[in-house]
Amino acid sequence: MRGFGAVQACFAYEAQMDKLADKVGMDRVAFRQLNAMEQGTIMPTGQPVDSPAPVAELLRRVKAMPMPPEQQWLAAGEAADVRQLPGGLSNTTHGEGVVRGVGYAVGIKNVGFSEGFDDYSTAKVRLEVVAGEPVAVVHTAMAEVGQGGVTVHAQIARTELGVTQVTIHPADTQVGSAGSTSASRQTYVTGGAVKNSCELVREKVLEMGRRKLGTYHPAWATAELLLEGGKVVTDGGEVLADLADVLEGEAVEVEAEWRHRATEPFDLRTGQGFGHVQYTFAAHRAVVEVDTELGLVKVIELACAQDVGKALNPLSVIGQIQGGTTQGLGVAVMEEIIVDPKTAKVRNPSFTDYLIPTILDTPTIPVDVLELADEHAPYGLRGIGEAPPCRRLRLS
Repeated sequence: MRGFGAVQACFAYEAQMDKLADKVGMDRVAFRQLNAMEQGTIMPTGQPVDSPAPVAELLRRVKAMPMPPEQQWLAAGEAADVRQLPGGLSNTTHGEGVVRGVGYAVGIKNVGFSEGFDDYSTAKVRLEVVAGEPVAVVHTAMAEVGQGGVTVHAQIARTELGVTQVTIHPADTQVGSAGSTSASRQTYVTGGAVKNSCELVREKVLEMGRRKLGTYHPAWATAELLLEGGKVVTDGGEVLADLADVLEGEAVEVEAEWRHRATEPFDLRTGQGFGHVQYTFAAHRAVVEVDTELGLVKVIELACAQDVGKALNPLSVIGQIQGGTTQGLGVAVMEEIIVDPKTAKVRNPSFTDYLIPTILDTPTIPVDVLELADEHAPYGLRGIGEAPPCRRLRLS
């Protein structure tokens, strides 16, 4: 899929799985559920999957989703609205020879840069009082390309520092690197950096409060303290002070790098090693109508079930999954790179003629979000952007 080659490579072994299921008389989805990986599975690289891997559950969930209703011409043989037919307004199909197929697929994608790469991000967080109200300022070099990182960073700062007002500084590398917006890593790595810097700011603020106000209440020294609603509170909810009173015109600022857990290069001879930070999983069901005489295709629905670890912003999560699924649709039925077999040169003349899906090509995409926390990740989250398109559909 767009550089990974996973879709093409899957064809052979998925075809074998279909043959095996048919040979033993099992439903093809049930056969895959029976053989699905789970937490504790050892990957071909020798690395154990040490966080939830709910492949069988995702397949069960997506299979249990309601099927889209049969089209009128399929159910009753009546005249059809050509806009709803394979081929659409080309007016080449009128319902005759149109049949429906249903396919299932599972996607697995590693998250972050792997194989011992020093994958980190830097975040600067400042907490100060502006017009009598505590305000957090967050500065990273993260490139926002629509993944919603700006919103997530503000959410993290509000959560960790207990403030309402958060300003996101325009991204630039004066603050240090945030790495690329790729590998489904930004929420994990730069979000992790923001969380880490906020925690360090919080500790400095609490130490400032202990120094200034600790003699007024023993809880400053004995209780676990939090920042909530612009105040310093105990874990039991007792308010000890306003943040504005603790800061007293001072600003607390931390700039720090944050790294995910270490990986290692694969052994060049054996291919073994703890190479990946995290895996993320998705399952899809495609409902497709095909004109069997003309080969025209219309995708009616692409249902998805995906484990996201923790949905920091549920609406953004759904958008990421639907966007990735639409990319998978494009590579399956619309996009084609034409390569000259003799010269290995790309023969597509321009992007003008390279078809990618528009909203008119995109079917209904219902999403079932599963949240099984990865204990190694900030908030238990998983990178989610690339799992939806990294899968193969096989019609049955």
